[in-house]
Amino acid sequence: MLPADLTPAQVAQRLEPYRPKTVAAGRRTRRAAVAAILRFDGAGPGAGPEVLLIERAVNAADRWSGHVSFPGGHWEERDPDLLATSIRETREEVGVDLGRAGRLLGLLPPLKAVARQRILPMTITPFVFHLAEAHPVVLGAEAAGWFWLPLAAAASGVLDGRHEYRLGPVPLQFPCWRHDGHVVWGLTLQMLRSLLATVAR
Repeated sequence: MLPADLTPAQVAQRLEPYRPKTVAAGRRTRRAAVAAILRFDGAGPGAGPEVLLIERAVNAADRWSGHVSFPGGHWEERDPDLLATSIRETREEVGVDLGRAGRLLGLLPPLKAVARQRILPMTITPFVFHLAEAHPVVLGAEAAGWFWLPLAAAASGVLDGRHEYRLGPVPLQFPCWRHDGHVVWGLTLQMLRSLLATVAR
C-alpha cells in the first residue's frame, strides 16, 4: 500500500540510495528518457500523489501509437545528458517546464524498450520529478490527451485489469490498470510498478 501522507521529501529519500543498473550502450543502442511527474496536492489532503500521463497521438510511424505513456523521447546530441532529454521532451510534449516548476526527486533503472513483442536496441531511463508549482498542460503534436493517475488507487489493486492486444491475428492478454477510460499497460505499467515498489516501503 502507498502511504496517503507520502511527501516529496520521503519519495526523494527512498530514491536517493537507489543505484540503478547501468546498461551498456553499444554503437547500435539508442537511449531515451521519460519524466514521471508527481503532484501531491491535486486530489485533496491525504489522497496521496498522482502522476501525469499522456495518451500518444495516433501515428503509424510511432511504435507506441495511441498508448498511454510518460512524456519523454530519444536522447539527441544537443542534450548534455538524459536528464536534459527528459526535461526537453516534457516541455515539447506537454508544455511543462520542469527546469522551473519541477524538482528532481530521483531516477529508476533503465529498461530495455519493447514494442510489438520485440526487444529494441534502446534503453529508457525514467526520471522522477515533483511538480512543485501549478503549471498548465499544453499538448504538443505527439500527444492527444493527458490525465493524472492516483498512485494510491493503483497500489491498492482497485485499478487492476487485463488488456487485450492483437499482434496480427493473435490476441494477447496483458496486465493493466484502468482509470477513467484510460488503459495503462506495457512499459509504462512496468515503470510505474517499479516506482511504487521503491517508494511504498
